[in-house]
Amino acid sequence: MFPAIAATHPELAPTLLKLEQDHGMIAHLLAMLQVAAEKGLPPNTLESHLDVIAAIMESHFRYEERELLAVLDTVR
Repeated sequence: MFPAIAATHPELAPTLLKLEQDHGMIAHLLAMLQVAAEKGLPPNTLESHLDVIAAIMESHFRYEERELLAVLDTVR
């Protein structure tokens, strides 16, 4: 969807870049969680990983909604 938004709203390029960077960070954090789980690390360690992921995702979704909601309503 980002390419369609970028094509019609070039002014949102910095926002889209930040969101793409967030996606990369979230993917990295999920990979770290998977490694921790595969190593059989204690539940409190896994919970810490999940807390970080949840905080990043919550922040990401709030930013995305704030910056793109009006635009997303127009994309078909």
